[in-house]
Amino acid sequence: MLTWVGLIISLAAILIIARRNLPLALLSGALILGFFTLTPLEVLQKIVHTLTDASVLLLAIAMGVIPMIGGVMKRSGQIDDLVNNLRIGKRGLLALSPAIMGLLPMPGGALLSAPILEKGGAGVADDLKVAINDWFRHLFILIYPLSSELIASAKIASLSVYSAMVYLMPTFFFAILLGYIFFIRKIKGELKYADGFSLRGLLLPLSVVLVAPVLDFSLKRLFTLPVQELATVIAVSCAFSLSCLLSKVRLDIADVARKMRPWNFSLIILGMFIFLNIFKASDAAARIGSIPLPPVTLCVVAGFALGVATGRVLLPASIVLPVYLTFGAITPLVFALIYTSVFFGYVISPVHPCVGVSLEYFNVPMKNFLRLLIVPTLIVLLTVLLISVFLA
Repeated sequence: MLTWVGLIISLAAILIIARRNLPLALLSGALILGFFTLTPLEVLQKIVHTLTDASVLLLAIAMGVIPMIGGVMKRSGQIDDLVNNLRIGKRGLLALSPAIMGLLPMPGGALLSAPILEKGGAGVADDLKVAINDWFRHLFILIYPLSSELIASAKIASLSVYSAMVYLMPTFFFAILLGYIFFIRKIKGELKYADGFSLRGLLLPLSVVLVAPVLDFSLKRLFTLPVQELATVIAVSCAFSLSCLLSKVRLDIADVARKMRPWNFSLIILGMFIFLNIFKASDAAARIGSIPLPPVTLCVVAGFALGVATGRVLLPASIVLPVYLTFGAITPLVFALIYTSVFFGYVISPVHPCVGVSLEYFNVPMKNFLRLLIVPTLIVLLTVLLISVFLA
């Protein structure tokens, strides 16, 4: 009973505090859960273990560099160049511009693509623009190998991020198809460009976006590194340096850092793994696992519910993946099912920041947004549920 009480209070604290500060929320939740299930010495040992784990520290550093790449690309005009030279028509621009922006995790990132949708989507209903901005912004993140959510979740499951990415590909293409059927095919008309096409303007910023995953993948495959996360740190550092070198304007890195708050991304990783290690040391996972549902189905349902409730991916993943681990190793297919459920709960969540800023920008009521997103989201969830039941 103490475990259930501790877990419920812990999750409630996380949900409340996360509205203001996610790293603090994760740490608070971890301490509360530890208070109910472990001794103070055991809690301290788990915290010290996390903060001295080289793989966790390197991962935290890498996650701090990634938003700086986005900040520099925005400040230098590289994002504008990339979007302006994607000559892919009105439908393509409205779908692809938020998808590209989504590759760069930055606070309020949906606000970067919103003006593009507003400008390029003349004649398109505002609620449809919000739906497109939210749905397509997150599709590339689902399979992007430098997504902090995917990297950290794959690490929890002890999987290669590239193996996870391969098994998430069917979801990615299925979601694109649903996005076209429910959103993009409703768009009519063509775009007119004021300036001529620039191959340089397309390739240079595109190289910044692509160099990190290519280098990360190559280093992990070609060299035996003492810690795999070292490759990620090197890769994102190279991408950041390239973005700075290609900038046509003088950059104030300190000002970019103040706006992007990279330390917050690093602290999220540390907080998440402190919570994870305390959660694994407690018997909370075994208690959740005792609920009479097949393990995969249980984690899919719980993952989607937590994704909706928290508007996050890392937090639900750090809870439901360890629950499944009490039943055995997580295969890439099982990981893909659980991660998909968490991810699309997050996509449709009313507390998801991208949803809030998009609704505010286009002055669209929440009910209009949910009316458009609920059907394709439920199609994804029901598909995943059916597969999980079949696997059980």
